[in-house]
Amino acid sequence: MGELKDKAKGLGNEAAGNLKQATAGDDAEQRAEGRAQENKGEAQQLKGKVKGAMGDSI
Repeated sequence: MGELKDKAKGLGNEAAGNLKQATAGDDAEQRAEGRAQENKGEAQQLKGKVKGAMGDSI
């Protein structure tokens, strides 16, 4: 079950990061925060995939 939670959190963070970047305009700091949040989401999704492949044993 942890696999699905990680994937869902990852999708949420990735979407929020993309939204921050899209609405940042000239605000470089907000664009950077958006990229960081998007990267976090991608990492969470990868974690979920690894858990799925290993049967949630990690």
